[in-house]
Amino acid sequence: MRRRRRRHVPVPAGACAQTPSPVRRRVLTLPLVPEAVRQARQDTAASLAEYGIGPADSAFAGSVLLVVSELVTNALRHAADRSPTADVVIAVGAGQLVIGVADQDPRLPDLSPHAVGEGLRTVRELTASYGGALSVETAVHGCGKVVLARFALPGDTTCR
Repeated sequence: MRRRRRRHVPVPAGACAQTPSPVRRRVLTLPLVPEAVRQARQDTAASLAEYGIGPADSAFAGSVLLVVSELVTNALRHAADRSPTADVVIAVGAGQLVIGVADQDPRLPDLSPHAVGEGLRTVRELTASYGGALSVETAVHGCGKVVLARFALPGDTTCR
């Protein structure tokens, strides 16, 4: 397995007391191999703990980890033939958590209610249960896509 890149934007000391919460963002680049799902879950769990978002066994954290598993599994199943890697983005700020899984496959999944499979249906239901939504966008650089799962953060975790 190739070494994955890990980038992190730290929170400046005292930032919460003076300004609205900054966006904290981590990007994990993983090879699209079966081990990617496990690695994405582990790294996401570590990020959630670092950001002070619920204990690892909380319902919210469990929902987020299931969403990560489903999105990385979909990238592995549907994009691995066109994308050797996927980026898993974990971003927290402004009272929300955003999980993004980006790959280099330009085919966009149909997110209409009658077209999604069980995995994306589960993701949609979990994000909705936390005041969020599921969406897909063409990648900024024009090659590929990113599937985004947004959650409203339960309680006040913006300054942890």
